[in-house]
Amino acid sequence: MMWLSVPADTDFSIHNLPFGIFHTGDGRPRAGVAIGDHIVDLPAAADAGLFGKPRFFKKVFGQNTLNEFIGLGKPVTNRIRRKVQEWLLQPEAPANAAQLLCDRRGATMLMPVSVPNYTDFYSSIEHATNVGKMFRPDNPLLPNWRWLPVGYHGRASSIVVSGTSMRRPWGQIIPQGRETPVYAPTQQLDFELEMAFVIGKNSELGQPIPIDKADEYIFGLLLFNDWSARDIQRWEYVPLGPFLGKNFGSSVSPWIVPLEALKPFRVKGPKQTPAPLEYLQQKGRQQYDIDLEVAITPGNSGQETVISRSNTRYLYWSMAQQLAHHTVNGCNVQVGDLMASGTISGPIPGSYGSLLEMTLGGKEPILLPGGISRAFLEDGDILTLRGRAEKDGVRIGFGEVTGWISK
Repeated sequence: MMWLSVPADTDFSIHNLPFGIFHTGDGRPRAGVAIGDHIVDLPAAADAGLFGKPRFFKKVFGQNTLNEFIGLGKPVTNRIRRKVQEWLLQPEAPANAAQLLCDRRGATMLMPVSVPNYTDFYSSIEHATNVGKMFRPDNPLLPNWRWLPVGYHGRASSIVVSGTSMRRPWGQIIPQGRETPVYAPTQQLDFELEMAFVIGKNSELGQPIPIDKADEYIFGLLLFNDWSARDIQRWEYVPLGPFLGKNFGSSVSPWIVPLEALKPFRVKGPKQTPAPLEYLQQKGRQQYDIDLEVAITPGNSGQETVISRSNTRYLYWSMAQQLAHHTVNGCNVQVGDLMASGTISGPIPGSYGSLLEMTLGGKEPILLPGGISRAFLEDGDILTLRGRAEKDGVRIGFGEVTGWISK
């Protein structure tokens, strides 16, 4: 029971309360918590004494990223979230309600964190198998895939917030029928449906993070679109993996859902065969039951069509395993680091997380209303990812991450 009216189907319920950075046209970025169609203005809440130490928290929440706040640690960040929840659950509207609330739909959302480092994993066995079959039909998974979470270090500087256009990248490609490359814009621009987690605690160089301590270091989750130029990637990836085909841009949703809000949606992941090495062995429910969808709005249509529905529970390697493997050699992590899951694909057509899989590398374009087809993304196309979880009347959503293609 809340004094504030919140739509029943909102992503941002009282059970969620995600954190983000916003402004209202006043040129003043600040931290906020999403609730229904509103944002709780955290500097204003601090000034009103909601959290104690008004000057300290007003300064922390007046930053243009969440890094300083997240770095205070979970005892603090969880307390702040509980205080906001308690304020919203009062029997009557507080006297300061108007001063502490902003219109979410009228706000401009900014990058929630400054990202020091970004790592992309390859943790969906369905995706890895689908892609592997295109190149190695008899042996789609490479020998190491079931033994470790494969990943690569990406480019943090080109990660942008939802609502940012994505320029079609140029690079070296091999046109069909040629043996030498040309410099040209990609003709095979793709998306990848991913979930990313945000590091909330620094670790020490040389000190691995044990798998049972992973939750201490993961602040929360957000949606992630790893834009990919498949023809550029295909020419460059041997022997060192993705480079220009990936580093031109990735998009994130603006609201970070705290790990604590997702506890009701923890589930067991797929059975892992062979059993992982000891440092990767985990107990209990380490995956999450989060429904995902991908929608495309063709630039020449204006009509949105959902082209995929998947779920994070399909991931073979969990976030805890990803983090444990990332640091097992002593690599340290920093507050704000992003680690993305890799493409999340389900077991059947209609649940694939990339056009590369949906169209068999462009050979079988998908059909959209109005006689439109797509093998890969074209200029003007709008791509939107959404995510939500619901159980026993508790609904947690991630909002959406949207981007469109420009020349």
